[in-house]
Amino acid sequence: MAEKTVFLRFGFAIAALVIALDQVSKYWVLNILHLRDKPFGHVELSPVFDLTFVWNKGVSFGLFKADSLAARLLLLAFGLTVVAVLSYWLLTSTRKFGALALGLIIGGALGNMIDRARFGMVVDFIDFSDIHFIWVFNVADSAISIGVVLMLLDVWLAERQQKSV
Repeated sequence: MAEKTVFLRFGFAIAALVIALDQVSKYWVLNILHLRDKPFGHVELSPVFDLTFVWNKGVSFGLFKADSLAARLLLLAFGLTVVAVLSYWLLTSTRKFGALALGLIIGGALGNMIDRARFGMVVDFIDFSDIHFIWVFNVADSAISIGVVLMLLDVWLAERQQKSV
């Protein structure tokens, strides 16, 4: 049981770190760089990477717009349900790699939910469109994407380990 507690604490520490990094980066974009006030909300940083301010009213990568209060509340309720399910999964986690993956996803989901609760939409600003990646995203989105890949890898590794026993 003590080992499960370690995984639980580790996963929630990762989630807290993701939330902090996400919210600090969004604060920086909004209040230090004032990116939303710049022409087109855009700062070119390199031939590959730019900062471009976007209010995302949808879910991931702007899909499924939530323009009304009811739609935003529905997205928040859905997000809380997902976080609750993932937190339970984290509670039963038996591998550190899986706890890392779940912590990344939980932290990313909560980071974006904080924006949706505060602003009614999510702050996006990471832009790789110069290399033809058309979506603008944020730290929370990155954590969710990396967490999903790591979760799939963890499941695959666990199944492979089980077969070898």
